[in-house]
Amino acid sequence: MIRATITLGIANTIPPPPASTRFRTSARTLTTVSINVYQSCFVRCPPEVDATILIQIQASEWTPLQKIIDAHVHLSEREDDALIRFARMNGLRYTLEELLATMERYGITRGLLLSPPLQGTVALPNDKVIALCARSGGMLAPVVTVEPTGRDVKAAVKLAEENKKEVKGFKVRLGYVKASAESPVFSGLYDYAESEGLPVLFHTGDTAFSTGDLSRSHPLTLDGLANKREGLTMVLCHFGNPWFEDVAELIYKHSNVYTDISGLITGSKGYSEKYVEWLAKKISEAIYFAGGADKIIFGTDYPVTKHSEALDLVRRLDVEERDKEKILWSNAGRVFRL
Repeated sequence: MIRATITLGIANTIPPPPASTRFRTSARTLTTVSINVYQSCFVRCPPEVDATILIQIQASEWTPLQKIIDAHVHLSEREDDALIRFARMNGLRYTLEELLATMERYGITRGLLLSPPLQGTVALPNDKVIALCARSGGMLAPVVTVEPTGRDVKAAVKLAEENKKEVKGFKVRLGYVKASAESPVFSGLYDYAESEGLPVLFHTGDTAFSTGDLSRSHPLTLDGLANKREGLTMVLCHFGNPWFEDVAELIYKHSNVYTDISGLITGSKGYSEKYVEWLAKKISEAIYFAGGADKIIFGTDYPVTKHSEALDLVRRLDVEERDKEKILWSNAGRVFRL
């Protein structure tokens, strides 16, 4: 949320606008108010008011009311990045400069950078993710992606050990790799993550490509792992979309299971407004079921979802402001020790 100072110029206002319009008139035609906005705001006059309202937003005076942490970001500088099509769909340049500028614009102080998928079946090498984070001026921190082979698990653990101050977690791409969360190949990864207190993120729910395996990315496949590894902090990415109720049960049942709201909106499609309303309702209901938002973490999945859309989704949630604050930063700060 951002506080903006807005100057309202009112012309031909007869009679003066009522108090319900939430701004004051004076002998002069200009008055200044401060309001809370996420991206844009609208000032409406009732039909009986004949008014022309001029709005000037003093961008230089925008200051964050609270910090925001984006716990799910992708980026590469490769032409074979499979997420480029989403960036184009969203009108994004998909560059480090654009990402950092957008984060600053929306008051996002930290972001977790994950490997995007490349054309084929592989992900961006983790050393490239760490290199991008090193160029971010401390705004981005790496999450190490782990593929289901003994060699990859050992390499991921070694990389995390060598970069202890920077690495904030691991990612397993369920649905994109031919392995389940309980595959024995990941045992060494889970042992290390538990010992170091590092969360493991799991892709859950719908996949970005039609070749994804939903039988492996369904969130309920993680119930067994959560039972066996109560000391392992698990984050189910994308709220298991469309299985929101199943994820609600998992975060309620298990003290070590969390979820993020990343990547739920992309591009423009039929019933887009209704779909966003549906998402807000589902997430709000999950919060009711869980008895609060302590297990829900904000993320964009840039470039899959634009920052403005992800923040607008939080704004639409029918929950208390303190729960929105938990979603936007305090939960991530606690889970990822940011």
